[in-house]
Amino acid sequence: MAQVAPERLVVAADLGGTRLRVAAVGPTGQILVRRSQPTRAEEGVESVLDRLEQEMAAVVQAVGRERVQALAVAVAGPVNPWTGVVHTAPNLPGWHEVPLKTHLEARLGLLTLVGNDANLAALGEQRFGVGRGAHHLVYLTVSTGIGGGIIHNGQLLLGAEGLAGEVGHMTVDPDGPRCGCGNFGCLEALASGSAIARRMVERLRAGEPSAVRAMVQDDLDRVTAEVVVTAARLDDPVARSVMAEAARYLGIGVASLVHLFNPECVIIGGGVANAGPLLFLPVEAEVQQRVMLAFRRRLTIRRAILGDDVGVLGAAALAFQHLDRTSPPA
Repeated sequence: MAQVAPERLVVAADLGGTRLRVAAVGPTGQILVRRSQPTRAEEGVESVLDRLEQEMAAVVQAVGRERVQALAVAVAGPVNPWTGVVHTAPNLPGWHEVPLKTHLEARLGLLTLVGNDANLAALGEQRFGVGRGAHHLVYLTVSTGIGGGIIHNGQLLLGAEGLAGEVGHMTVDPDGPRCGCGNFGCLEALASGSAIARRMVERLRAGEPSAVRAMVQDDLDRVTAEVVVTAARLDDPVARSVMAEAARYLGIGVASLVHLFNPECVIIGGGVANAGPLLFLPVEAEVQQRVMLAFRRRLTIRRAILGDDVGVLGAAALAFQHLDRTSPPA
């Protein structure tokens, strides 16, 4: 028997520096139609906007416009969630004060919501992922950089300007390395994928022997967090030490977030989370050591499960949450 199509659909997009993903999503997170193409950000703002509009229009047409109740877009960078203006997008050259919500609503004629991708990932994991059922959670994505989002009483914590949740720019070591934001000792500068690679290169250049040097054929520009994780799994002492150091700083950051927000769970996603126990065990140990008992009684630390779909599903979660609030009771 054919599955009955859901009544409510949203069309969600994940606008990243590398790929543009669009999907039609149902209320339980099922993806009915998906499209993807390279972002080609170097072609400029108008080109990216045009192709985003075309991809979203194609998905709307594929599922039937009458079924689509809203559009939503997750963007990497600071976003005003109320006006839908993208302030900046570090991986999208030329994106400064781009009125994305207004543009899509004018072109496609559908309610459009816009949010920061890491914030929306928190919402996606809470509605569709490993955080289902949690009303208070902290999400961190540990990848090239570190971003995050806070769910409080089931709602995304936005802050006065809609910029809350920049967990990667907490200072965890005031004497630490300079971060891309200009500060020193940010969590991102000490525990991100970029930080892991940088620290490994520093130790190789200091003369420490490691299998990593052979793995990259002595080309230190090829050292990545993934290479370090692979070497650590092979019991390379320097790689294991670098991973342990990054995980310790991540645990310090998580402990601070636990004391601030008292979540039921902390969810960690992003490429570095693929390190598995190499990351999670020392993070959990640091949290156990640093967090007061009352905060630990119900706390769990979980690995995100939405993977590459976290952007579109996070955007979809934003749209469904808005529809839940504004739809009249049945």
